[in-house]
Amino acid sequence: MRFADMLLRLDPLPVELPAPADVLIPVMIDDRDLRLPRTPPPGQPGRAAAVLVLLYPDIEGTARVVLTERASRDGHHSGEVSFPGGAAEPDDDDLAATALREATEEIALDADAAGLRVIGFLVRFWIPVSDFEVTPIVAVATHRPTLTASPAEVARIVEPPMARFMPGAPIEIVERTIRDWPIRYGAYDVEGLSVWGATARILSQLGAILAR
Repeated sequence: MRFADMLLRLDPLPVELPAPADVLIPVMIDDRDLRLPRTPPPGQPGRAAAVLVLLYPDIEGTARVVLTERASRDGHHSGEVSFPGGAAEPDDDDLAATALREATEEIALDADAAGLRVIGFLVRFWIPVSDFEVTPIVAVATHRPTLTASPAEVARIVEPPMARFMPGAPIEIVERTIRDWPIRYGAYDVEGLSVWGATARILSQLGAILAR
């Protein structure tokens, strides 16, 4: 997809957002409840967090998105593919500021040098295992930003074309056991990495917007 065409469909973001592909939602494959919880318990909001969904044109004008492979270490999301992001801090002006601060720390993003502009946000979601309520912040850059992975947090940066996540793109079905939970979910293969969970759902929702 051409970056210029993408901008026409994303800016502004639609008020009513399409759902991500249902096959990406993890489900139980035993006799317990089929679907994992998607919202926090009533009266117990998750911890506020934000991720940066950064889109830019490559030298050929193709729209690309910035993802990271998390460094392998102790933690809930070690080694997974995600967007730059993390928990909100008291000094952050808003959740967009949270996402930009985290991107600066994780991949050395210089928002001003990249000509970055925030255009909106996608559907907020809850991650049960870490109790984060995450807001995806969508931003565009005028050109490919200069990025450097922070070794403590990011193993590598991957920048696939956004067309990889449009409706109809290949999705592989995975069955595995996570903390005694046998689950099945859909995932995208990106440069040999399995992109699943919240990251895959964000990319699928963004792809569905672009396809409308």
